[in-house]
Amino acid sequence: MNWVKVLAQDALPQDARYVLKVGNYTILLLHHKEQIYAIDNACPHMRLPLQGGKVTEDNAIVCPWHHSAFDLQSGDVKDWSPWPPGVGRVLAMVSKQKALTILPIRVEEGSIWVGLEE
Repeated sequence: MNWVKVLAQDALPQDARYVLKVGNYTILLLHHKEQIYAIDNACPHMRLPLQGGKVTEDNAIVCPWHHSAFDLQSGDVKDWSPWPPGVGRVLAMVSKQKALTILPIRVEEGSIWVGLEE
């Protein structure tokens, strides 16, 4: 694992978001409920950006486009393309269900680090 320092911890206050490019990834950093998450900023459904997605109380992010929902810790699919009503289920067939990429993070000496595969 290659660890990359990406941001000062104080630059990501509670409930903040930050998008950055690291290697081949566009990463969305989220600070939710005292936890920092690093996720792929592209929804696995149609690769549209997740940065405007709602973060739920049960630690999921909901894609703003077709409302697919993913667990922030595991990346597991909670719901796959339910929107718009009726048409969403047809759009769900465009792409096979797949988990959201979650990247490992660590916070050390006031900095956020993201782990990338070598």
